Amino acid sequence: MTVEHPSARLLAAYVDDGVPGAAAPTVALAADELWAVEAHLEACPACRERLSAAVGTGAPAVAALTAAVWSELEPQLAVAAPAPPRRLAARLSTWTTPAMTPWLAMVLVVTALALLLDRANAGPDPDRISLLLVLAPVLPVGGVAAAWSRGLDPAYELTAATPRAGLPLLLRRTAAVLAVVLPALLIGGWATGVTAAQWLLPCLAFTSTTLALGALLGVTRAAVAVAAGWLAVVVAPTVAAGRTAAVLRADGLPLWGAVLALGVAVVVARRGAWTAPGQNR
Repeated sequence: MTVEHPSARLLAAYVDDGVPGAAAPTVALAADELWAVEAHLEACPACRERLSAAVGTGAPAVAALTAAVWSELEPQLAVAAPAPPRRLAARLSTWTTPAMTPWLAMVLVVTALALLLDRANAGPDPDRISLLLVLAPVLPVGGVAAAWSRGLDPAYELTAATPRAGLPLLLRRTAAVLAVVLPALLIGGWATGVTAAQWLLPCLAFTSTTLALGALLGVTRAAVAVAAGWLAVVVAPTVAAGRTAAVLRADGLPLWGAVLALGVAVVVARRGAWTAPGQNR
């Protein structure tokens, strides 16, 4: 495959649009063009050299400041010990944040406790309450909120400043949460006799609903609203009645499929709302 490099016009517009002290851009870059230019610059040393030359031409004050800073740093870097390679950590950082680790650990602990209580209360009654089934829909929601929370992400400012911090990054972090939660639920469902479809569809439906509402309310507020609604509408009546709610039985699966499809459709339709992630936290 041949690699298409940004044209001189795109690089000049990128410099004018994003470098302080540069001239006002004659043509503002669209969000998709800005994303494409930055994504290409990350992987192309030749275009980074071209960008450096464009900065020197379009913003000489910035180029002079950079040269002065580099002249001070270069002697210190020459004697500094190189840092060990962190390829795995660098790859994981594009999918997770440090704040996700304790949240995901808590989700796994809650899943294990629900499994133990289900096994302790195992019986022939088909209407008995399965805590694993009741909690499964909201277990990923906390992890998604932690992955996209301004207060919990120590690199929020850096993340929000990049055009690639929109929907693609949110979907990556959501996938990382599901990659941890779903295997735990699969093991718990197998151990308690709960079929995968009974917890998988509600789980995915709630995740997509959180993302869909997150474009309007912010992911953290959407996660709180979804979890609170589930606790009030389903969990509390289920515990009070002592019987599994109808929406969690096999008859409710078409409903969850419809909710999942609707949530995905809203996320796709509102994908442009994630180009400014600072507005959606």
